[in-house]
Amino acid sequence: MGRKRDIVPDVGELLRRNLRYFVIFSAAGLALRLIFFFRFPGVVTDSFVYGDIAKNWLEHGVYGLSGPEEVSPTYIRLPGYPAFLALIFKIFGMEHYHAVLLIQILVDLGTCFLCADIALRLFGARPAKIAFLMASLCPFFANYSAAALTETWEIFFTALGFNLALRALKQQSFLYWAGCGAACAAAILLRPDGGLALIAIEVYVFIICFGASHRLGGVRATDVEAASAWRYALSAGSIVALIAVAPLAPWAIRNWRVFHRLEPLAPRYASEEELVPAGFNRWVKTWIANYASVEEIYWQEPGGPIDAAKLPSRAFDTAQQKTETTALVADYNRVLYVTPELDRRFEKLVAERIRRHPLRFYLQLPGLRILDMWLRPRTEILPHDIRWWEFNDQPKRLVLATGLGAMGLFYAAVGIVGCFDSRGIPYTRLLLLFVVLRSAFLGSLENPEPRYTLEMYPMVIVFGAWAIARFRGQVDAPLKSTECGSTECGVSLDRSLIQ
Repeated sequence: MGRKRDIVPDVGELLRRNLRYFVIFSAAGLALRLIFFFRFPGVVTDSFVYGDIAKNWLEHGVYGLSGPEEVSPTYIRLPGYPAFLALIFKIFGMEHYHAVLLIQILVDLGTCFLCADIALRLFGARPAKIAFLMASLCPFFANYSAAALTETWEIFFTALGFNLALRALKQQSFLYWAGCGAACAAAILLRPDGGLALIAIEVYVFIICFGASHRLGGVRATDVEAASAWRYALSAGSIVALIAVAPLAPWAIRNWRVFHRLEPLAPRYASEEELVPAGFNRWVKTWIANYASVEEIYWQEPGGPIDAAKLPSRAFDTAQQKTETTALVADYNRVLYVTPELDRRFEKLVAERIRRHPLRFYLQLPGLRILDMWLRPRTEILPHDIRWWEFNDQPKRLVLATGLGAMGLFYAAVGIVGCFDSRGIPYTRLLLLFVVLRSAFLGSLENPEPRYTLEMYPMVIVFGAWAIARFRGQVDAPLKSTECGSTECGVSLDRSLIQ
C-alpha cells in the first residue's frame, strides 16, 4: 500500500509547505531557459512578420505589413501576439526582442505552476511537485520560451483554461467558467487552433451533464434533476463560449470593412492570395509524413525550387507516376509558383493516388504525421540538421539532438502510462479528450511541425507526474469515480449541483 494523498487545499498552501523545493526547481528552470536565451535565441522569419505588424500598428496605426511604398493592412495573423509585441516595443523600445524573450521566460515559469496546480487538483500534493519538476526542466518549454513565437503564450493560456475548467467543475463556480472562457479567448487570439481547447471543454461539459441527467450518485435521475443538469450545462457552456468568441467579433468586423471578406480567425494557409494551390497542398498530403519534407518541399512553394530527388519513395506508386511527378515538379521550378494549370495537374495526380490507396491517405499518413510530431527530436528552431536520422551532424549537435529525442520519448512514455493508470479518477478524461482532439487535428495538416504538440504537454506532464508518483509508491491506487458521487463520467456532478 502506498502513502495516502496529502490533503492540500490549493497551490499556495503547497508552496508554503514546500518552499525550498519550489525555489530550487524554479531556479533550475530559470537557468535552463536562460541557457536557451543566450545560446539559441529564436528570432525567426515568423517573428519578424509578427514584429512588423506590431511596429506598423504602433507607428502608423495600421495593422499591416510593410511594403515597398506603404503599409498594407493584413489579416494573415490574429492580433494576440502582435498586441503583446506592440506592448513590449512601446515599453522597452522598438524591436526589442530580448525583452520579449525574457518576459516569455517568466510566463513559461508560470506555466510550470499551472501544471502543478492541475496535478494537485487531480492527484494530490506529491504528483503536483513532480509535475512542477517535469515542467520546469522540460527542454521543449525552455527552447520555445526563448523564441519570439506564439508557443509560450499559447501553452500558458491552454493550461490556464483547463486549470480554471477543473476549478469550475469541482467548485461549481460560474466565475471560474468565465475565467476559463477568457483564457480560451486569449488562446484563440494567438492562433486559430487555440479553439480546440474550447471545443474539448464544451464537449466534456455536455458529456458529463448527459451522464448526470441519467444517473446521479448511482441513482436514476428524476425529470426535474435531469432538466437541472442540462440547465447547468447550457449555462456553463454558454458562458465559456460567449466569452471565448466575443473578442473575435471586432476582428471579424474589421476584416469585413477593410477586405470585404468574412474572416473571424485567420486564413487557413496564412496567405491573402486569392488562389490557394489546393491541388499542390493535397498532393503533399498524399506522401508527407515527417518534418524534414516540410522544409525541403512544402515550404519551398512559392518562390523556391523543389528538388525532386528529395521526395520519398512513397510519393510515387508506379514508375509512370514517378515520371509524371518529376515532370510536374520541373514545370513548377520554371516559374517557382503553382499556376492554376499546374494546380489542376497536381489535383489529377492526387485523385489517382487516393483512388489507389485511400487508407494510406486517410489513416496511415495522418497517423505517421502524428507520430512524427510527438516523437521527433525537437530541434526545428535549433541549428541542427533536420535529417537527424542520418547522424551526419556535428558531434555536439548530434548529442543534443539525441538527448532531446530521448527526453521526448520519456515524456511521452510516462504520459501514456499515467493516462492509462489514472482511469476512473475524476476529471482526467477532460485532459485526455483535448489530447485526442488536437492530435487528430494535427494529423490532418500538410505541415507536421513538432511544435504543434507543445500545447498538449501540460497534460502529458500531469499524467506523467501521476505515473512517476505511483511508481515511487507515493500515492495510493486511483480513486474511483464513485468516491465523488458520480457515474462513468468521473465528475462530481452530484445532486448538490442541480438543487
